[in-house]
Amino acid sequence: MVNDVLREAESRMKKATEALRNHLATIRTGRATPALVEHLHVEAYGATLPLNQLATITVPEPRMLVIQPFDANTVKAITKAIMNSELGITPTDDGRLIRLAIPQLTEARRKELTKLVRARVEESKVALRNIRREALEDLRDLEHEKMISEDEHRRAQEKLQELTDRYVRELDHIGAVKEAEVMEI
Repeated sequence: MVNDVLREAESRMKKATEALRNHLATIRTGRATPALVEHLHVEAYGATLPLNQLATITVPEPRMLVIQPFDANTVKAITKAIMNSELGITPTDDGRLIRLAIPQLTEARRKELTKLVRARVEESKVALRNIRREALEDLRDLEHEKMISEDEHRRAQEKLQELTDRYVRELDHIGAVKEAEVMEI
């Protein structure tokens, strides 16, 4: 019973950590990477689709992304989605290809992005604390129902705290790596 609660909490904490990694991959660092745009939602064919389902995204140069739509009719919709995104990049299209020149980040923009990274890490920490709180409630319920003893409850709480601390350290590390990447010139 206790192990089930701990396993479930750990599984959810892994998912929260992975979600942070995926989200931070979309933050621009001055280097071109397909992760910047592949999950942008594009209005096409009467539906909203992620960009990576509508086009091939390549990196021919360190500061250039080239988007080649599978269907030339979606070029305008993709361009519009990029313009409306928070990227701050103006696409150029020739009717078949869309090019995104990734400009050098200014010092002020780097600091803004660093704050954004810290905010995302903090949101993930809040998610971890919520997972811990829910697991503690489950353990408390098990103790009240006399399914586990008070000693087992206390040991499980300690294991849960160790688990939480480990994932918080991992989130801090992920955030620090991304901040260094953003501040790199």
